[in-house]
Amino acid sequence: MNTRALSLTFGLVASGWMLSANAAEKPSPVPLAPAVDLPSFMGDWFVIGIIPNFIEKKAFNSVESYRLDEDGTIKTTFTYRKGAFDGPLKTMNPRGFVEPNTNNALWGMRIFWPIKGEYRIAHVEPDYSTTIIGRSALDYVWLMSRTPVMSDAAFEKYRAQIGSWGYDVTKFVRVPQQPLEARTPNH
Repeated sequence: MNTRALSLTFGLVASGWMLSANAAEKPSPVPLAPAVDLPSFMGDWFVIGIIPNFIEKKAFNSVESYRLDEDGTIKTTFTYRKGAFDGPLKTMNPRGFVEPNTNNALWGMRIFWPIKGEYRIAHVEPDYSTTIIGRSALDYVWLMSRTPVMSDAAFEKYRAQIGSWGYDVTKFVRVPQQPLEARTPNH
């Protein structure tokens, strides 16, 4: 492992990114959705609002896509344009692992081996049109929708919900998203 990867690994571990074995048992201000139907959750989600991590700063047209594999893990593809709508296309492929006895609402998300970050599906609309993903540490949050456009009123409603869990919503920002017809191939 090179020095940069080792430093990143240490930093993520030190900052509490790892999912503990009993994370579902620890109290968290960020709730878990009562139940998540995995087949309904699969597919493309446009990232509408975030408290960004270092990768997501200056991300445009962010899309998180999920596919449930036969082994029960979730193939994830995160794509975005760096710095502008016509910026270079970036892709990451983390893998999701559903934690047992959480009604599919708590995942460990492995960006690179062996670390799994906590991924809490805190809210999902009954029609699976919008979801909010959070973390117990209140450091990152993602508001995602099945469409790239969300009204200001809806955005503010979800922003208030995120704030009610204890997040500092002054750090919560809208992700620049273009309508589908304006996008270059691959988002």
